[in-house]
Amino acid sequence: MIKRLTLHGNSLALIIEKAILELLHITKDTPLKISTDGRNLIISPNQDEKKEKKLKAALAKMNQRHSKTLRALAG
Repeated sequence: MIKRLTLHGNSLALIIEKAILELLHITKDTPLKISTDGRNLIISPNQDEKKEKKLKAALAKMNQRHSKTLRALAG
């Protein structure tokens, strides 16, 4: 997909289609992380560290409690 920047006041804006926003669960209130690798502009939803830690803890707890069942289901 090729995009052009749009003039927005004294700045330039990038318009992102609704389908992409929905795919990435981005709303107007989602904080976005903007970075670069020196050649590319990288825009991604900012991951909430507390949510990430809470999710990892919940997964670890579930794996600990149900490891035998999960192994049986996988095999």
